[in-house]
Amino acid sequence: MQITRVAPVENDAEPGEDDPDGPAGRSPLAGLYGIARACDLPGPAMSWRHFTASVLSGSGGERGEAWVACDGGRTSGGQGERRQIIDSQVAGNQVAGADQVAGGHILHFPQDDNTHLALLRLMTHPDRRREGIGGALLDHAIGRARDEGRRVLIAEAAADGPGTAFAKARGFSPASTETRLVLDLRTADWSGLELLRARAVRHATCYSLERWAGPTPDDLLGDMASLTEGMNDEPLGDLAMEDQRWSAGRVRAREEMLARAGQRTYTMIARHTASGEPAGFTQLVVDAERPEGWARQSSTTVLAPHRGRRLGLVLKLANITWFRACEPSAERVITWISVANPHMRAINEAMGFEVFDTWHQWQLDI
Repeated sequence: MQITRVAPVENDAEPGEDDPDGPAGRSPLAGLYGIARACDLPGPAMSWRHFTASVLSGSGGERGEAWVACDGGRTSGGQGERRQIIDSQVAGNQVAGADQVAGGHILHFPQDDNTHLALLRLMTHPDRRREGIGGALLDHAIGRARDEGRRVLIAEAAADGPGTAFAKARGFSPASTETRLVLDLRTADWSGLELLRARAVRHATCYSLERWAGPTPDDLLGDMASLTEGMNDEPLGDLAMEDQRWSAGRVRAREEMLARAGQRTYTMIARHTASGEPAGFTQLVVDAERPEGWARQSSTTVLAPHRGRRLGLVLKLANITWFRACEPSAERVITWISVANPHMRAINEAMGFEVFDTWHQWQLDI
């Protein structure tokens, strides 16, 4: 077995390739994508375009790299024997086909802050578990993180999935817990939501709303940087994460990454009428090529001086109403909420979001 770096070729596709599922069976990266799809739990799955874009860069501008474990067949299980894992790195040339990929990992290295961290996604094909592949991949990922001068590895796993048992066995500590909530747009009480919005707006009469689909207008990039930094107030549990620093350039780079990934955004901001200051924002994201009925609730925050006026609820209700009119094929919206954030959870439950599943973020000092 061999662990090989997958060359970060954007979309990993032949000229003219436009299938969002990707060139199945063509390359190691396609093999890793197939494993990602096989490991996906219920909920929105990444399209091929989104997956390959995420290999290149994380949503916060983190530099990414992908590695695959390849062989020509199963590892022998007799007498506990395992094939030797050989670490090799190549640039551009493919050394195996998708059918030989047994697993892999994607690492993201923050660049603008949190440079002590490495963010890990590790995958083993469901049919190849308990062969030592996941352990070898983790050892490799730890080595790569150390090579980059990182001291902490962070990964996430569904609470009832195989990743949780693996993380415990390998010494990770649970650092935070999040719940995924889903709102079914087909059965939502839209008249009730409109009444809820009307009541909330009475507490936020000093604010106006602005909205746009797609990239942020140039003259609003500074406002979006300030608003995005408001997400630093989000409860993180015991995660060893520092505040993120956002600039107009970093906001634009994130949007360019989302565009490469085929994602379309719907953004709503609140502005304090008297001062003109940005006060809060919320954003919904949908895969423009392969929505499969799903949309994702991205960030929502209200800056500290403007809290206590139900702006978060006003923003989310206004944005989801607008989104529904623009994306009539969307059926469900999914969001992540920290269990340590009861205020935002109460807002979502008031809107009709229901618990979908629970995830843990795991942390390992390396």
